Amino acid sequence: MSGSGAVVVRNPRSGDGKRTQIAREMAIERGWEVLDSEGGDHTVELAAETAKRADTVVACGGDGTLNGTLTGVLKAEKLDEVSLGVIPAGTGNDFADNVGIRGVEHAFEVIESNEPRGLDVGMANGRPFLNSCVGGLTADASAKTTPARKRRLGVLAYVLTTMSVSQDFESLKLHVSVGPDRDPAWTGDALMLLIGNGRRFPGERMRQANMEDGQVNVVIIEDAPTLNYLAAGAADKLLRRNATYLTRLKTSHLHVTHEGAPVQFSLDGEMIDETELTVDSQPGAMEFFVGPSYDPNPEEWGKRTTE
Repeated sequence: MSGSGAVVVRNPRSGDGKRTQIAREMAIERGWEVLDSEGGDHTVELAAETAKRADTVVACGGDGTLNGTLTGVLKAEKLDEVSLGVIPAGTGNDFADNVGIRGVEHAFEVIESNEPRGLDVGMANGRPFLNSCVGGLTADASAKTTPARKRRLGVLAYVLTTMSVSQDFESLKLHVSVGPDRDPAWTGDALMLLIGNGRRFPGERMRQANMEDGQVNVVIIEDAPTLNYLAAGAADKLLRRNATYLTRLKTSHLHVTHEGAPVQFSLDGEMIDETELTVDSQPGAMEFFVGPSYDPNPEEWGKRTTE
């Protein structure tokens, strides 16, 4: 780290409040500036202002705080000049875990002693996501997903909760195309559309995706009318690696249209409603501080790859 040093954009209400308070004290001890956010757009505004004068912008909170911080740096058009970091203090710290950040103290060690790496950024209809973009989530399922399940399963927790709380889940009628020419890839009724930048999905051996390959991982969970989603073991059956109801794609460009009402998509926990979605991977777009356990080239997976 050089120049004007680090500025922390902190959500003081993240998690149980204890880790975010410890993070504030540790940052102040180091002479770092700490800006407290009220959440939502305020996080974006603080990060945008900070990016115009700091070399390093660090999000302190969960995945939502990190997404807002990245959005603000993008808004300020400073992503190519600013290094990003994360201090995991939220309920969900999925991205921090994927890049090898194991806790508050460890985050400070990593930022102070390591050089940042160029990681991909996912863009969905012009909005960024670091970890995942998930379509088909319901607010009801999100509200009923326990923090413990979120920590253990990440975005899959929402999938499992959706199947357990809804007996009449309305399928998504999707048309999926890939590549710059929008080549048709899949059409049909789906339960969920899972798009990962930093995260892998059902049946995969490792949690972390390749974040330096310029592609997103896509899993389509097809509607299976013969499967009783409320039956014991149904979710495990649906999400096993060789399940016939899973379609996997890997692409740098994805286009999705939905027949009917807008679909709710979650971008790292931030909700948007769209009937049409264009997703692109921006390779190496952000410089991010990663831990020593981060794997720049995790084992590959997937049945189909397209540029």
